[in-house]
Amino acid sequence: MTASTPTQDLASGLRPTAPGRFDPARVRGNGPADVWRSFVTAARLGWAMEANWTDPVLFFIYSVAKPVSSALILVVMLDIISGGTKPEYKGFVVAGTALWAFVVSGIAGLAWTVLDDRERYRMLKYVYVSPSDFMVVLVGRGVARVVVGGVGAVITLAVGVVFLGVRFDVSTVDWLSLAFVLPLGLAAIVAIAVVLAGICLQTRQDSWSYPEALAGALFLVSGAVFPLTVLPSALQAVGLANPLVWWVEGVREALFPGGLTAIGGEGSLWFDWTGSNRPDQLTIVVALLVTGALVTLAATAVFRASEGRAKDRGLLDQTTGS
Repeated sequence: MTASTPTQDLASGLRPTAPGRFDPARVRGNGPADVWRSFVTAARLGWAMEANWTDPVLFFIYSVAKPVSSALILVVMLDIISGGTKPEYKGFVVAGTALWAFVVSGIAGLAWTVLDDRERYRMLKYVYVSPSDFMVVLVGRGVARVVVGGVGAVITLAVGVVFLGVRFDVSTVDWLSLAFVLPLGLAAIVAIAVVLAGICLQTRQDSWSYPEALAGALFLVSGAVFPLTVLPSALQAVGLANPLVWWVEGVREALFPGGLTAIGGEGSLWFDWTGSNRPDQLTIVVALLVTGALVTLAATAVFRASEGRAKDRGLLDQTTGS
C-alpha cells in the first residue's frame, strides 16, 4: 500500500459526487451558517480597516469629532446666517441631516471596499476566489462604515436638541414605527451601495469620488433638508420612486409626529395625485417596502451582471494604475 500524494488528495476531494455532477458546496460553502460566518468575519475586518488598526478610544474620538463639527456648521447656517429658524423646520433639517450620514457612509462603504482591495491592497482577486460569497463579503465590509455613520447620526440629533433647541419629546416618539422603518431604509441604502460597487468593478481607480457624486444626486430628490415641493414635477416623481424619500419621511414622522413633511403639502405632486396634504405612516411603510424591494431586486441583477463581466474580462485581478 502506498501513501497518497497531496495532488491525489486534492483530486479526490474535488471528484464529482455522482457521474457528471460536481458539488459546488465543497468549495463555496454550504448553508446559512457559512454565510453568517463570512458576514461576521468581513464585518470585523471592515471595522478594523475603518479604524485604521488604531486604538478604539482614539478612533471613537475621531468618529465623534467629525459629526459634531458638521452639526456645529449646521448651527451657524440655521441660527446665524438665516437670522433664526422656526423650531419645526430645525427639527426637519436636523433629522434629515442626521439620517443622511447613514446614506453617505453606506454608499461609500461598499464602493471603497472594491477600490481598496483592488487598487490599494491588491487583494480583490484573492477575496473573490475564497469560499465566501463575494456579495456577502462586500456587505459585511460595508457594515463598519454604516455603524460609523449611525454614530454620527445620533450625535447630530443630540447636538440639534442641545444647541439648536430642537423640540424632541421621547414620550411622543412612535417607537414601533421607528423600529420597522429604520432597518428597511438601511436595507435600501445597502442595495443602492451594491449597485455602485458593481459599477466600480468596471471602472478605473479615479472612481473614488463616485460615492459622493451619487449621494449628492440622491440628496437632491431625497427630501432630507428641503421638501420636494421646491422641485419640478418631474423630479418630484423621481423622488417618490426613491426609497430614501420614504425612509427619511418615515423616520422623521416617527421622531417628530405631525411635523413638517417633505412629500406632501399644497402644490406638491403628492397632493395633486391623492388630494391629501401628507401620507400617513401606513402609506409610508408600504411605499418603502415596494420601492425598497424593487431597488433590491435591481441591485442584485446589476451586481451579478457586473460581476460576471468583470470576471470574463479579467478586471478582478488587475489594477488600473490611474
